[in-house]
Amino acid sequence: MKTAVILLSILSLAFATVYFQENFDDDSWENTWVISKNKAELGKWSRKAHEYDPSENTGLKTTNDYRFYQISRAFDAFSNDGETLVVQVSVANPQRIDCGGGYIKLLPKGFDQENFSGDSKYYIMFGPDICGSTRRTHAIINYQGENVLINQQAPVDSDIFTAVYTLVFKPDQTFEIKIDNEVKVSGSITDYWDVLPPRQIPDPSQTKPSDWVEEEFIIDTSAVKPEGYDDIPAFIADPDAKQPDDWDSELDGDWEAPLVPNPEYNGPWEQPRIPNPDYKGPWIQPMIDNPTYKYDDKVYSFPDIAGIGIEIWQVKSGTIFDNILVTNDVALASAAADKIVAQKAAEKENKSKVDADAKVAQEEEAARLAAELEEEGEEEGHTHEEL
Repeated sequence: MKTAVILLSILSLAFATVYFQENFDDDSWENTWVISKNKAELGKWSRKAHEYDPSENTGLKTTNDYRFYQISRAFDAFSNDGETLVVQVSVANPQRIDCGGGYIKLLPKGFDQENFSGDSKYYIMFGPDICGSTRRTHAIINYQGENVLINQQAPVDSDIFTAVYTLVFKPDQTFEIKIDNEVKVSGSITDYWDVLPPRQIPDPSQTKPSDWVEEEFIIDTSAVKPEGYDDIPAFIADPDAKQPDDWDSELDGDWEAPLVPNPEYNGPWEQPRIPNPDYKGPWIQPMIDNPTYKYDDKVYSFPDIAGIGIEIWQVKSGTIFDNILVTNDVALASAAADKIVAQKAAEKENKSKVDADAKVAQEEEAARLAAELEEEGEEEGHTHEEL
């Protein structure tokens, strides 16, 4: 049994391919990534570590507020036809972002790096997007030239620590979106992206019959207004009111109780509505198979994938991109994601320690100032006694 497991592991590694990986561990990214010249003034990048990461693992950080960022890197083209595609990236927003993108784009062969922009064609756009109350993980695919957004909103990690986002497309046309290595959304690609025509459509040859009754209630024309109904006043004298003791009839006139709403008054009389005996319910047009529907078993597949791009707008800069991975191996990506999850835990632990140390320092400073004030008060008291 152990031998079989080892053989399967070896076979898995043999077929595993890392198409692209970028960890921004040194300044070599400046020689491999190309900053677009599409706009006159773009935001600048800097290689930085998360302020609470004790390992000081660096990533690519946005540094200017209210700027577009457009940068890309090309690699050898490949197609994921017939195999799994995994796109993974870690994103941190230590600046507590209020509006800005944190997604990456998978780009086709031949894309123009010098002119890379929001108009550039892409195959996949994936990653967090936060602006005000809109907080989601973008997952957009290009199908037959049209960019199609996932039809169910995927959640997003919106704290200040490093999070890892993973998108998996499989040849059986299923997918997974994971955050911190936990599946958040999964299912059939063709169910979650509206790329194919509907399987059924309303039968255009069927129309609602002219005598179809959709009115659920009708006026009861046989109802008659009760005798004396209109004689009931809307207001009556308050039966609980009493004449004030100091009321002077000669000066104030005859006392009258104030008027209050009459509980027996029911408003103007109207004939009641009753269930319509001819009611047939809402008319629903019959459905038929869509003659234009054709299943496409290659929705998951993209030809000539050849680049990664970051094309975003940020109101508040400070986002850190890191650990970009494109592979066909889910297990390899999962192992890499586990390391990032561990980094996140270390960031949280370190922040707790920093906050605790800051609190202690603040308390010590407050005690020192209080002691100084007390000492000054004692000295001032002695001075008055001497005088």
